[in-house]
Amino acid sequence: MRNFIGKVSPEAAKELVKGGATLVDVRTAPEFATGHIDGAVNLPVQEIGRRLREFDDKSSPVVVYCLSGARSARAKRVLRSNGFTEVHDLGSFRRWR
Repeated sequence: MRNFIGKVSPEAAKELVKGGATLVDVRTAPEFATGHIDGAVNLPVQEIGRRLREFDDKSSPVVVYCLSGARSARAKRVLRSNGFTEVHDLGSFRRWR
């Protein structure tokens, strides 16, 4: 399910989303506008701490991604430190294909 750098595999991420996980693109709004994974919501990493109430349930699965993997790793840390129990980091959205 996970590879050696702690990212969730694209296949596992797709299964999580099929099962109801929230897919979160943590890039900026302009980056999101240039293209994103269908069904993803945009929640820029620099805003994530202020917008935690937008998530329904801290125990519901969340899959985060960005362009390279750095911001998604940061987003995962923020969510986990705020009590989210099932956060999965896809890393780069290019891995989704």
